[in-house]
Amino acid sequence: MNTRNIGRAFPRFLRRSATGDPGTVLLVAVGTCIALLLGTYAAPARGADALSDARNRMVDEEIVAAGVKDRRVIESMRTTPRHEFVPLAQRRNAYLDMALPIGERQTISPPFVVAYMTEQIDPRPTDRVLEIGTGSGYQAAVLSPLVKDVYTIEIVESLGRRAAAALKRLKYDNVHAKVGDGYQGWPEHAPFDKIIVTCSPEAVPAALAEQLKEGGRMIIPVGERYQQTLYLLSKKDGELVREKLIPTLFVPMTGAAEQGRRILPDPAKPSLANGDFEEALGGDGKPAGWHYQRQMERIEAADAPSGKHYARFTNAEPGRGCQALQGFAIDGREVRGVQLSLSLRGKDIRPGQVPQQLPAVGITFYGENRETLGERRLGPWQGTFPWQNETSLVDVPIRAREAIVRVGLFGAVGELDLDNVELKPADK
Repeated sequence: MNTRNIGRAFPRFLRRSATGDPGTVLLVAVGTCIALLLGTYAAPARGADALSDARNRMVDEEIVAAGVKDRRVIESMRTTPRHEFVPLAQRRNAYLDMALPIGERQTISPPFVVAYMTEQIDPRPTDRVLEIGTGSGYQAAVLSPLVKDVYTIEIVESLGRRAAAALKRLKYDNVHAKVGDGYQGWPEHAPFDKIIVTCSPEAVPAALAEQLKEGGRMIIPVGERYQQTLYLLSKKDGELVREKLIPTLFVPMTGAAEQGRRILPDPAKPSLANGDFEEALGGDGKPAGWHYQRQMERIEAADAPSGKHYARFTNAEPGRGCQALQGFAIDGREVRGVQLSLSLRGKDIRPGQVPQQLPAVGITFYGENRETLGERRLGPWQGTFPWQNETSLVDVPIRAREAIVRVGLFGAVGELDLDNVELKPADK
């Protein structure tokens, strides 16, 4: 199984909803479409040895290479059978770094996301961990050998029961699962040494803050529907100390959390945040607003077409992921077209492992039932060229309810600079 091609050509970015949200979620189906477009379809693995080989390749190429260092976490990723937590129809893709559908309009998280969040809470053998959002049970299974006990909550009853059965069948005996609203935590078993939240509330739920033990750690994506930051919270003297980690994009926490949400996106006014890359997140200088960044850096230079900064994507290994994305709400009944524009510069850009792997800016649209409605692209580009401006008018499918913009090299090698990436409704 060639995990490098699909996983790196367009890694799957969105975490499943821990809350059964009947509203907006971006589909993972676009990943399969792009993979097929790039000629990177993965054949099914056969036998235990093939599955183990595929799992180890995934860990080496998509987890270790992306910066995860904790040896215990890496070992758990190597030994946890992700294929047991996906439907049979998806097992051929189980060891790609992508989200996969698991039913009820939900998905299993990309392995890198699972490994990164697990590493950040620093799991210890004596820890009791609360997980909000069981999903398929995969995150709980990864945590199981690293800690004393895992308490996991899922709001979608069918998913919760299915995950509990899988965890029991696979003998993860220290995982305790229930169906309920994770916004309330699990007070009967509090306090917890660590808490991991896999859906995004607008603010940290008070119940979770209360149920975190003094000295404990919580990792949670917080923010608006399409603009969130992954925070690491530490409890000191009864207060939560926040550390910004990376921009991220999770589905919203529903239930009580969604009922209290104050800021909602306007699907009649689609736009992008930080398209000129002037805003950085935290002290590491990563561009704010852009999610799941791979081989991307924010450059300060006097020749930036807009402001003082631009984004640079650099890749020397054909097929390796090198991109960023941003989601947004859009209603095709209100917006029949959008104008996409940007400034770009290239240096020694060449195709990746297949001729189709070239830099581009793509918009993928999704419907109310999370079906993929198609992709529109600006590009591709190759070679060496100075700063230039590109603009494209894009028709919006009338059934569209949300979309993703993706930018980057997408498996190509070379250097691509981008600035002033803008999206706005086109004149009717």
